[in-house]
Amino acid sequence: MSQPQVPGLPDGLIAVVKQDCPTCELITPVLVELAERSDLTVFTQDDPNFPAAISDRLLDTDLALSWHHDIETVPTLLLAHDGKELDRTVGWSRSQWERVSGVSELGLDLPEQRPGCGSLSVDPTLRAELDVKFGGSKLLGRRVEFASLEDTHEALFERGWTDGLPVVPPTEARVLAMLEGTSRSPEEVVATVPPDLVSCTVEKIAINAVMAGCRPEYLPVVLTAVEAVCTDTFNMHGLLATTMPHAPVLIINGPIAEKIGMNSGNNAFGQGNRANSTIGRAVQLVVRNIGGGRPGEVDRAAFGSPAKVGFCFAEREADSPWEPVSTMYGFSSGANTVLAFPGEAPRNVVDQLSRDPDSLARTYATNLISIQHPKLVLGFDAILAVAPDHSRVFGAAGWSREQLTDRIVELTVRPGKELVRGAGEIPEGLPEAMADLDLPKFRPNGLHIVHCGGAAGLFSAIIGGWVNGEMGSNPVCVEIIP
Repeated sequence: MSQPQVPGLPDGLIAVVKQDCPTCELITPVLVELAERSDLTVFTQDDPNFPAAISDRLLDTDLALSWHHDIETVPTLLLAHDGKELDRTVGWSRSQWERVSGVSELGLDLPEQRPGCGSLSVDPTLRAELDVKFGGSKLLGRRVEFASLEDTHEALFERGWTDGLPVVPPTEARVLAMLEGTSRSPEEVVATVPPDLVSCTVEKIAINAVMAGCRPEYLPVVLTAVEAVCTDTFNMHGLLATTMPHAPVLIINGPIAEKIGMNSGNNAFGQGNRANSTIGRAVQLVVRNIGGGRPGEVDRAAFGSPAKVGFCFAEREADSPWEPVSTMYGFSSGANTVLAFPGEAPRNVVDQLSRDPDSLARTYATNLISIQHPKLVLGFDAILAVAPDHSRVFGAAGWSREQLTDRIVELTVRPGKELVRGAGEIPEGLPEAMADLDLPKFRPNGLHIVHCGGAAGLFSAIIGGWVNGEMGSNPVCVEIIP
């Protein structure tokens, strides 16, 4: 496809202005002076009738001249000869305008200087479209052309590129705008995505982030989350292939969560927050569209869960009695991280009467024992999400997260004779050889206590893990790269 011709610069002085700029309004008398005393061409970016006092003015159609000649601020005054720029100044400064124009005593009734305004050619709402229009193709991804009568949203669904919900069409302009959210190169390979083991670049992830509805500032979190779930440790292929309902649960720690507007409070696991909803969805679209992890194919879940659309939230750090959960993985408090946990849908825990930490720990232990099956132990990790009305009980008593973890582990130890196959007239259970052992529900570091949720309600929540350990999946925590 041929590129638009670069607009040349006329000889002499060129002023680029826009009506929606107080400084451009201010210097209209100076433009009149220059038009009378020199060879001046005025280009206006927005209003073809501005400035009205200048009869010989041109509209910068499509902002082509401004984009090609790097006009970042208006007013800009340039000096050109034979189509080449010799000098320029931006904003209004009497001394600088006199220097560039060679005309003295300009605008003596005006202030000595005034800053300008942003050029329309660098307006964030226009820049990406202009980059595509005038800068040519910068993306490596394959272009897909739809027929003129095709509905874009239906076409994306029919090609199998959605999760069943409408997606945002990933136009080149939108993808370029998304890539502005990271300093990483579009060509950088972030991960090898299972199950098809396809190399995945920053650009490919950006495309799926657009489709998911992400904003550019979310992209570093999405990139890190993709990196985490595509490690051998996390075992995304196994998580897809299992008939259990589990999916990646993403927990975000650090100042970035607040910076991008994530929800760690009321309805933290629910709808309504764009960052929470779209970051998790973007990761799932990457696994589906790049890795080939589609339901009914490699994804063999018997039930599935809403987590397979996307499950992402931030830890409520500001009023937490504990250090962030990321410190379990060696990161300092304040680090920006993504913790990927192979989890199922959350379920609520109610205890509105306990006012001492040991009583509340017993409530947690009683509920945690039932993950997957009360007689199955050491194979399933868990997230215990503690809301502020419960966390205050532990904070007031001075219980650390480690102290609470140790107490829950202690309370979930049960004699093997109650857990073996046939005990309680239930065939499910452990081998008979384990009958004489005392066994905890969780393996070491298998319980993750996270502070989140609304500040009203004596509730906590449990997110049960998939098969954890060497035969299954392990949580992975990765630091976010801007």
